[in-house]
Amino acid sequence: MKNYLNFENEIKDLEIELDKLKDPYDQEGLSEVNTKKMNKTQEDLDEKLQKIYANLDPWQITLVARHEDRPKSKFFIDNLFEDFILLEGDRHYGEDKSVITGFAKFKGQSVLVIGQEKGDNLETRIERNFGMMRPEGYRKTIRLMKLADKFMIPIITFIDTPGAYPGVGAEERGQAEAIAKSIECCMKLKVPTIAIVIGEGGSGGAIALASSNKVLMLENSIYSVISPEGCATILWRNPKKMLDAASAMKLSAKDLLELNIIDEIISEPLGGAHRDKDAILTTLENSISKNLSFFKGMTGEDIFNHRKNKFLKIGRGKGFITNPESLSATQLPANKFQEVFVSKKNILIATVTIFIVALLLIFTL
Repeated sequence: MKNYLNFENEIKDLEIELDKLKDPYDQEGLSEVNTKKMNKTQEDLDEKLQKIYANLDPWQITLVARHEDRPKSKFFIDNLFEDFILLEGDRHYGEDKSVITGFAKFKGQSVLVIGQEKGDNLETRIERNFGMMRPEGYRKTIRLMKLADKFMIPIITFIDTPGAYPGVGAEERGQAEAIAKSIECCMKLKVPTIAIVIGEGGSGGAIALASSNKVLMLENSIYSVISPEGCATILWRNPKKMLDAASAMKLSAKDLLELNIIDEIISEPLGGAHRDKDAILTTLENSISKNLSFFKGMTGEDIFNHRKNKFLKIGRGKGFITNPESLSATQLPANKFQEVFVSKKNILIATVTIFIVALLLIFTL
């Protein structure tokens, strides 16, 4: 049974009609397939999908990103990689099922694969904690990223989480520290890292695995510091203002590409990735191949500097830094330092002189 979003009612009606036309049996028995009407209905459906999905607002994109039929990390891992070896446990506390990790082959090349997994049904969603990682999950990924770095193996991460798990137990076991350590680990790696936002990229829970050389987003995915509902609750004390929040947050792939937060948008099939999973597999496979090839011939130091400079450039030229071309713009140039030092020295001399003159006047009077 297909699941439809609240703005897809017309699409639902057309697809139901199309399914009936494709069925050679009707209520009265055997009937002929009306090919002409079926083709016309298919054209109407494609036209409606094109019209709706070409004009999605940020909140509608959020709903598509959360669609329960949307392909998850496990689907991509099972279908894009070969010889996947599942590795579990953080060697400190335990296993976290909300993130799948292991080494695999991608077109013959060894890679480390990390995927935040929400689950496909109620049972697996509970098992996977709805994609919300605990500290042991981040510590597991840190352990394996360091191992991949040691053997010069590229890392591919699939991002799909509403955020890190905020439970009491997670906080007691050092959730914030684990996220910070994961970000630090990602930034220090000297192997190529590619992060792909396939659904939700929520807050530090996503950034902990997306501090990568290349950050890619599926066309109808989102990536933000907080959910629209959370933002609306904080700013307006009203979670129902999530539509306004979604528009203000610039969380869509298009907005984030313009802000240079991400590097590439991966096109989805008409109507979203869940409507044609084979097509999104092909598109994503080509994108991963292209981005892995980008780093061929680069040294570990080159890869490290590429990642560092990528993040240092974010926000430059957008009103935050006056000199967007210089990566040292946040540092005080040597000549400027000398000018400041000389000016401070002159002020000090003048102050001491005035103080001495004042003392002489006091004693002479």
